[in-house]
Amino acid sequence: MLKIYNTLTRKKEPFQPRVAGKVGMYVCGMTVYDYCHIGHARVMVVFDTVARYFRYQGYELTYVRNITDIDDKIIQRAIENGEDYGKLTERFIDAMHEDERALAVLPPDLEPRATQSIDAIIAMIKTLVDKDLAYVGSNGDVFYAVTQFKNYGRLSGKNLDDLQAGERVDVDLAKRNPMDFVLWKMAKANEPAWDSPWGLGRPGWHIECSAMSTCCLGNHFDIHGGGMDLQFPHHENEIAQSEGATGEKFVNVWMHNGFVRVDDEKMSKSLGNFFTVREVLKRYHPEIIRFFILSSHYRSPLNYSDEQLNDADAGLDRLYTALRGVTVLDAPVSADYETRFKKAMDDDFNTPVALSVLFDLARELNKAKNNNPKKTAELAFSLKFLGGLLGILQHDKWKEDVTIALTGLSMSAQAGKLSVDDVSQYIEQQKQARIAAKKAKDWALADKIRDDLKAIGVILEDAPDGKTSHRFEYKL
Repeated sequence: MLKIYNTLTRKKEPFQPRVAGKVGMYVCGMTVYDYCHIGHARVMVVFDTVARYFRYQGYELTYVRNITDIDDKIIQRAIENGEDYGKLTERFIDAMHEDERALAVLPPDLEPRATQSIDAIIAMIKTLVDKDLAYVGSNGDVFYAVTQFKNYGRLSGKNLDDLQAGERVDVDLAKRNPMDFVLWKMAKANEPAWDSPWGLGRPGWHIECSAMSTCCLGNHFDIHGGGMDLQFPHHENEIAQSEGATGEKFVNVWMHNGFVRVDDEKMSKSLGNFFTVREVLKRYHPEIIRFFILSSHYRSPLNYSDEQLNDADAGLDRLYTALRGVTVLDAPVSADYETRFKKAMDDDFNTPVALSVLFDLARELNKAKNNNPKKTAELAFSLKFLGGLLGILQHDKWKEDVTIALTGLSMSAQAGKLSVDDVSQYIEQQKQARIAAKKAKDWALADKIRDDLKAIGVILEDAPDGKTSHRFEYKL
């Protein structure tokens, strides 16, 4: 039986859908004012994999991932750019979908936008005001009164009294309590605004998700997911709003994926270690990035580094090597490997263990080649099938696909004439020629070889011990 770690109860629990055979899952999506970063990529890949597994298990899944297309950051960026906020968000929504497709992330079933959900948002706020769970502040904004919701803090484990006493609490004289949060913001000059019972304004961030999730999935649904950074205050506030408005339990299972770190440090623009998906895709094939994300359990911290990505490249190559030269035909899936794969995924979507099953399968496939056609066919099909449940191993000719994905492999004129092994041999020959040029102190030739390789998407990296390695710079 599938068990999922529930942040609300702090333990793994057997998954019991509210309605037999059906699952409703809502995941907090992107705020579209910039390109997606690798933290967003993790959310996309993690919950895409969860969705794929539910469907494999035969569930009728409704997967909802929202788009926040109005908030302070969006307005500020539009002002900075001197462009209409709608044009800004459309541009970055298109970019997000491009990143999503590159990472083999299937589109959610529903993708509601905050600006298309204003009526539902206003209706929920009005209900909260009517129930005395919300009030109009002295500045005209509408606030949620957290002290009126008795279970506030149970998701994050935070105590309201401690929060109120904290030194970092933002003092806002418009509020009754410093922990109260905004539901509706009064319009400022030249800002996007919608009419409401409280005047022209726009929704707060938290209420958007409460309205969109309940409109798409009902007042009470199975799973709510997102990054760990959203646990407090965003998801805590969602519970207060939604349960306060409907009088029903909001969500059964809360899933949160871990943080992304870069070289063991928190990812931050101020530290200069902030990477967009597009920047990473210039250096690594998208399936390598997906494999890298799945190599860590979704609740664990994910450490982004060149070493980790290179390891993912090598690991994925091992799986594709097992499939090389094998014609994959429809065959029964190996019962043994499928059982082991399911056992891993049923344990809170343990993708690292599921990948280890694929490596075992690949080893057996390598042994079966050339002497057991029937077993080879079954194992090859099983490897592709189980890999497909993770969104990997879907290229028919991996190395050839990688070569095509390189920036113009100016061998591209030659690429049609060269085999995969010839390409690798060519790169090694150029590396050796550069080493020889450096020994002869022909620095101009050494630089030319390096630059010529770079021009075709092959980046040379010299280590302090004198050894030279190479990596590919990918561009879609």
